Amino acid sequence: MSSGLTEIPSGSVTSPRGFSAAAAHAGLKADGAPDVALLVSATSCATAGVFTKNALRAAPVTYDADLLAERPGRIRAVAMNARVANACTGAPGLEAARAMARAAEQAADLPARTALVLSTGVIGVPLPLEQISGGLQAAAAHLTTEGGPEAARAIMTTDTRPKHCAVRFETPAGMVTVGGIAKGAGMIHPDMATLLAVLTTDAAGEPAALQPLLRRVADRSFNAISVDGDTSTNDTVLLLAGGASGVDPARDGAVWKAFEDAVLHVARTLALAIVADGEGASKLVEIQVAGAVSETAAREVGRAIARSVLVKTAIYGADPNWGRILAAAGAAGVTLATDRLSLQAAADGEWLTLASGGAVAHADAGAARAIFQQKTIRLRVDLGLGRAEAVVWTCDLTPEYVRINADYTS
Repeated sequence: MSSGLTEIPSGSVTSPRGFSAAAAHAGLKADGAPDVALLVSATSCATAGVFTKNALRAAPVTYDADLLAERPGRIRAVAMNARVANACTGAPGLEAARAMARAAEQAADLPARTALVLSTGVIGVPLPLEQISGGLQAAAAHLTTEGGPEAARAIMTTDTRPKHCAVRFETPAGMVTVGGIAKGAGMIHPDMATLLAVLTTDAAGEPAALQPLLRRVADRSFNAISVDGDTSTNDTVLLLAGGASGVDPARDGAVWKAFEDAVLHVARTLALAIVADGEGASKLVEIQVAGAVSETAAREVGRAIARSVLVKTAIYGADPNWGRILAAAGAAGVTLATDRLSLQAAADGEWLTLASGGAVAHADAGAARAIFQQKTIRLRVDLGLGRAEAVVWTCDLTPEYVRINADYTS
C-alpha cells in the first residue's frame, strides 16, 4: 500500500463525506438481485471523466461526455443500471439516456442536468426506461452512507463479486478520503478506463486539474489491464470531488501528490480486482516491461503480451512457452532490438531467466513449469533500449471464458 494511506474496511464510493448511495431491483436481473443503483452527493461536485475510444460509443457515454463538457462543476448524482448497455440504440437510445438522467434527478430531488448515467449489459437492446425509473425511485427512498457496496453489487454482470474500496490520508488541513466502485469481468481491454468505475473524494477540486489527474491515473490502472482484448462501447471512469473535507489538495504540492497517490491506489485496487475476476480466470499475471524508450512504448509491449490468446492459453496450461511471450512483444508495433531482449518469470521467489539476448537461456524446465503453475505469475521483459517502465496485468484464458461468452444472451 502507498505510504501514508490507510485502507478503510469495506470502503466504497460512499466512504468520502457527503456521498450516499442505494441499490434496488428493477426487474432487469432474473434472479431478483439489485440491478439499478443511485449515487448522490450532498453538494455539487467538480467532476472529471474518461471514456471509451471505441467508435461505437454507447448512448450513456455520449450523454455524459456532453454534460461534463457543459457542467463539469455541477454534478450531483450518478445513476447506474446493469443488464442493458444502451449501446447501438441510435437516437432513441440517446433520448433514453437523457430520460434516465431526468428520472434520477427527479427521484433524488436534484436540479436538472446534474446527473450522469452509466449502463452495462447486452448491446443493441432498448433501455427499459420505465423499469429503471421505478428502480431509481426505490433507491432514492433509502439512500445511505453505507450504500456503496450494494451499488457495486447492482452493476455486476458476469462479475462474481462486487468491487469497491476506499482509503484515507491525513493532511495539515484535515483528513481526505478517496473511494470507488467498479464492475468488469469480460470485454476488458480498455483504451481509457474499464467498463464502469466511479471514484469519489471529499477533497475540493477544480475540473481543470482533476481531468489530467484522472487521465494519468487511468493510464496506470484501468488502462493497464486486459482480460480478453476487447474494448467495450461503454467504458467510463468518473471522478467526483465534493469538497466536504474542506481540503483543497491543489494548494500544496505535497498534498496534491498524496491525493493523486490515493486516487491511483483506489483505481489500481479496483483494476486488479477486475482482472482477477476475469471471466473464467484462474490465474493473475503481472507483466513488467522495463528498458523501454518511453512509458507509452513499455505499456504497448505489455498490452500486446496481455491480449495474446497464445500467451494466455499457455498460462492456463502452465506451459512455460516463453517464445510466445517474446513473439507477442514483437507484435506490439514498437521498435525492438532482438539481441537486447531478456525475459524472466517468477511467482513469489527469485526471478528465473527464460531468455537473454533474445535467445534461450537454458532455464530449468521443471523450475519454469513450477512458476507457471502458480495462481499469481510475474513476467519481466527488459527491452534494453532505455529507462522507461510500465506494468500491465492480465489473466489466463480458460474453457470457462468460452462457455460464458458462447451463450451470453441466451
